[in-house]
Amino acid sequence: MTSIEIATSKITPMILSGGAGTRLWPMSTNECPKQFLPLLGDKTMFQMTLERVTDPEMFMPPIIVGSSNHAELMEQQLAEIDSDPAAIILEPVARNTAPAVALAALAAGAGDMPILVMPSDHVITDLSAFLNAVELALPAATEGWLVTFGIQPTRPETGYGYIAMSDETVAGTSVYKTEAFIEKPDRTRALQMLKTGQHVWNAGIFLFRADAYLSAMQAFAPEMLAHVKASFDGASKQNAFVIPDVEHFAKAESNSIDYAIMEKAENVATIAIGCGWSDVGSWDALGDIAGYDKSGNNFSGEVIAIDSKNCLIRANGARISLCGVQDLVVVSKGTEVMIVPRGETQFVKKIAEAIALSGKESANI
Repeated sequence: MTSIEIATSKITPMILSGGAGTRLWPMSTNECPKQFLPLLGDKTMFQMTLERVTDPEMFMPPIIVGSSNHAELMEQQLAEIDSDPAAIILEPVARNTAPAVALAALAAGAGDMPILVMPSDHVITDLSAFLNAVELALPAATEGWLVTFGIQPTRPETGYGYIAMSDETVAGTSVYKTEAFIEKPDRTRALQMLKTGQHVWNAGIFLFRADAYLSAMQAFAPEMLAHVKASFDGASKQNAFVIPDVEHFAKAESNSIDYAIMEKAENVATIAIGCGWSDVGSWDALGDIAGYDKSGNNFSGEVIAIDSKNCLIRANGARISLCGVQDLVVVSKGTEVMIVPRGETQFVKKIAEAIALSGKESANI
């Protein structure tokens, strides 16, 4: 498989679009995960991610890496916003983010061009702050640093991983050398980290040269890289779609970029930003972004509410009627209805998992 011709003077966006998003069940499913849903307006998060990087002075056409199961969805939504990517790489099997990024780095030519890696299911409300951070991080990335974007924390969040930054800047910029990646903490440790001012949330957004990333893979995950290279060399092409060889790609270890590379490499740096970021990891998070009315409610779809407050309701395919209730999240999609207390929507993933195990039958788990 030959690489895609990309000028090195600009940044190549690399969009990761293979997630399942079960925490937003029943709207988000394996067939149509959250990045392809218009949860915050007329456009999907996949489309909003692509539109973040359309400035032709700064960015080249993107490389998208997604699931072969979502090829039709991606093609349709790209057409809706007139986006013309350099390539759409269809993973024949899911292998997490480390192999996915390697595919994009190889497709971009494996040279010294900078690649901006972004998940397609995140929200950024302050675009200018985000793009400014990309510009600030570019000199460090150009010098060979693997730059990760950390979100300035606003609360002692226990649902995110954290990054500890040192006092040492790199490349004469406001990018700091990374000290450690920290797993999701308990509340006590999260409070302690918040007070230091040197810890940020791990956003899963990265900027680095393609060759710097592949060199790190060669050092820390050589077998994974070998299988990814073989799958890319044996890839077929169908219009804009690049389809890696399934036999070789399936042999690559399934691992995240954090575990496989970033936690092991020494040339990792972090830039801290405040850009209105959210991974939209729960219905509560979605409600916080969308906002609430004076009664604390946020409704979408066919909803009838009487004397009810502090509720997030999403009706799709079935009308939802409420009377005299409060602090609920209710979501319908077709024949599926999900009800959980507001503030407890992190447990929705357990519901989706229970349904997957039990099928359509009732279950009390």
